[in-house]
Amino acid sequence: MFKIREIDHLVLRVKDLDSMLHFYCDVLGCTIERRQEEIGLTQLRAGRSLIDLITVTGKLGRMGGAAPGKEGRNMDHLCLRVEPFDLGSIQAHLQNHDVSVGEVGQRYGAEGEGLSIYITDPEGNVIELKGPPESP
Repeated sequence: MFKIREIDHLVLRVKDLDSMLHFYCDVLGCTIERRQEEIGLTQLRAGRSLIDLITVTGKLGRMGGAAPGKEGRNMDHLCLRVEPFDLGSIQAHLQNHDVSVGEVGQRYGAEGEGLSIYITDPEGNVIELKGPPESP
């Protein structure tokens, strides 16, 4: 039998690759790991995981139907565990990049209960930035 250890990767279908790359790389600190332009795939390193961006006009993206929008999403939210979790510093960084910060609260995640905040990427995908679990 096997056990799930962590998120390996997440695939997002995107309309505007440049704005998504700016958000995930410049704002959140991901790096481009590899590109396969012939199929419309850009893979970003997010810690030990990957976030794959596929353009809706590329070979892979066309197989998924209509582009993401308000009436149909391809994902509810992505939760990224971040370190260090200094709430004030994170909020200031996001505001410097014109990213509005949503609700801050205690939420349960893979490591237990802890603080997290919600933000939204340029194409409306909700991202939860999760801190460490609270000490018992």
